[in-house]
Amino acid sequence: MLTTVQIPTADGTADAYLVKPDGPGPYPGVLLFADAFGLRPRIAEMATRIADRGYAVLAVNLLYRGGPSPLVQPDELTDDQKRDAVFARLGPLIRGLTADRIAADSGSYLDFLAAQEGVADRPVLVVGYCMGGTNALRAIEAHPDRITAVATFHAGRLATDDPDSPHLRVGAITGEAYFAHADHDPSMNADQIRVLEAALDEAGVTYTSEVYTGAAHGFTMSDTAPYNREAEQRHWVNLFALLDRALPVS
Repeated sequence: MLTTVQIPTADGTADAYLVKPDGPGPYPGVLLFADAFGLRPRIAEMATRIADRGYAVLAVNLLYRGGPSPLVQPDELTDDQKRDAVFARLGPLIRGLTADRIAADSGSYLDFLAAQEGVADRPVLVVGYCMGGTNALRAIEAHPDRITAVATFHAGRLATDDPDSPHLRVGAITGEAYFAHADHDPSMNADQIRVLEAALDEAGVTYTSEVYTGAAHGFTMSDTAPYNREAEQRHWVNLFALLDRALPVS
């Protein structure tokens, strides 16, 4: 069952979807970090698909500081000109998600999920899409004792020259990581992928890093123009495989 919930944070209240299977549980927990477009039917559909496999899923609007979802209208997701305007509007909010803010927010999300009835008392998995993937990596780096694995799909800016670039802190990860990159993604190009992988190798992280050929940034989102059905189906296979390895349902 899906319910819309409000999560208290240090900076306000984050809106989220909480989706749990029918029955008392306890169910392993999954944090789902939405893309910049926030909570909407597509995110509800994705969270429900994960929950149907026996997980309690908390899908979060990371840009709650800009207001509750919906952050965009449906036509803004498919019209390139309108998408440009959306990113101009949301850009300051995205850039405002510093590593410190994500660490604090993620702690609030983890506390909220752990307090829910029927949620197992064990570390969770975090999965993120687009900028949600970037911040999913930051979340596991900040809370390696509470997050057992991370999966990112078409995440951007995982390895940059910025002093708080996510790749600089991968040494904190103690669990498994999975990265799915789009091969037509200027926010995470081949050079950046190599830098990320070198950092993971040096830190001794257990990880998989793959490039999805023919896919563009945003390929999992069926309500947006870059959607790629083949890549989206591949994403489900790999996400579910990671869940089975890192967070098996008993």
